[in-house]
Amino acid sequence: MKWVVSGGTGFIGTALVRSLEGAGHEVVVLSRRAGRSEGRTRQVAWTPGEPGPWMSELDGADVVVHLAGAGVMDKRWSAERLEEIRRTRVEPGRLIAEAIAGASHRPRVLVSGSAVGIYGMRMDDAELAEETAAGSDVLAKICVEWEQCADSARAAGVRVVHPRTGIVIGTEGGALAKMLPAFKAFVGGPLGSGRQWVPWVRRDDVVGAITFAADSDRIVGPFNVTAPSPVRMRELAEVIGRVLRRPSLMPVPAAALRLMLGGGAEALLTGQRAIPAKLLEAGYPFRFPALEDALRDLLRT
Repeated sequence: MKWVVSGGTGFIGTALVRSLEGAGHEVVVLSRRAGRSEGRTRQVAWTPGEPGPWMSELDGADVVVHLAGAGVMDKRWSAERLEEIRRTRVEPGRLIAEAIAGASHRPRVLVSGSAVGIYGMRMDDAELAEETAAGSDVLAKICVEWEQCADSARAAGVRVVHPRTGIVIGTEGGALAKMLPAFKAFVGGPLGSGRQWVPWVRRDDVVGAITFAADSDRIVGPFNVTAPSPVRMRELAEVIGRVLRRPSLMPVPAAALRLMLGGGAEALLTGQRAIPAKLLEAGYPFRFPALEDALRDLLRT
């Protein structure tokens, strides 16, 4: 099949593109600069949020995946940074959906990203399945708008799915890669109180869930992409320490995180006990349902 992927050079996107290449699909990666073709993969230039020739690639595609967007925790939060986080997701997403709606040969599915942050920054123990109402904080509002940007494609009869990703675990990026140096230096520990829930998921399962949802007509709308067994932050730290044979007794004080990250610290000091109800009901076979197995496999070298 022909897949068109925005955000194909990011942490999740690179793994998705690699998997699609291995399965023999034709892949078009929307990138800020055109690149050379390699096998059945092409990089096509686009300027996110602006119409252009890239839109013609969507006509005749089988699957379109929109993952592009500025990293939520890459920089200290400010009003300008939060607007960048919103704009780099919503504006290109809206253009993609409009181009799909106007295509002669529309894709059979649009996978338009989202995150479990839609449920709000929380400290309660409620299990959060896909029917849970959205929160009211800034990240939740961004996620709501992010999902709504696909409405044009939905109205045109295209099946639209929204992978609400949790905390993606990998060594090439994401939260784990930022935590590992402290543990390796014997000063690792939980962030803040350690009570907050961490809706973790291995990057392999994010890729697997996206391709599974693209192939499964049973999945429509949002679906949580998290492991079936979320853990509290203190347990995450304990497991990392156990796998690395390092202590996990040095918590990072909330005040220090707020000093470093400003308002963005609240996204780390809170969490979501999200459950992948739709994926489990549809029969998705998680490769890594348990945290310790996931980390031992990832860090075995």
